[in-house]
Amino acid sequence: MKNVIVKTQDLKKYYKTGNQTVKALDGVDFKVAEREFVSIIGKSGSGKSTLLRCINKLETLTKGNILLDGKNIDDSLEFHKKIGMVFQSFNLFENLTVLDNITLAPIKTKTLSEIDAVKRAKELLKMINLESKINEYPRSLSGGEKQRVAIVRSLIMSPEIMLFDEPTSALDPEMIGEVLSLMK
Repeated sequence: MKNVIVKTQDLKKYYKTGNQTVKALDGVDFKVAEREFVSIIGKSGSGKSTLLRCINKLETLTKGNILLDGKNIDDSLEFHKKIGMVFQSFNLFENLTVLDNITLAPIKTKTLSEIDAVKRAKELLKMINLESKINEYPRSLSGGEKQRVAIVRSLIMSPEIMLFDEPTSALDPEMIGEVLSLMK
């Protein structure tokens, strides 16, 4: 039997908008086991992104628990090292090169030395045929290239868990397979 990595219990996330309360998440329970791939499918506005942002502690829960390896998650650096997230809008820093976007977090968190971070970034960029873009800025990249750089930026941290928020929504059909392959 596989080890449960992530478990949510009665997750609730409510937003106040004027006199109205919007229930983005209302009692979400699920488990994700080791090496399991899970897709969350639903209509626009159904809370998919909110759920991912709550798991990654980018949103505060109204109620409920999120367990990682059986322990309640917190805001510690150790927790954040375990989870990687690729955002729907990529969230690359426009003023940084591809290399700097990828190496910023491992260098700042001292997960990797600058030399090791650059070496690993080059290896990952070569795997996805983007080594020639290493000194480019995000504005000069296509949507698919930005998406792959965003994935590499998360992968360089060697997270135990990867969260993807609509990773192929902005891609051309021919790029979808390449991005899905990289995600796997």
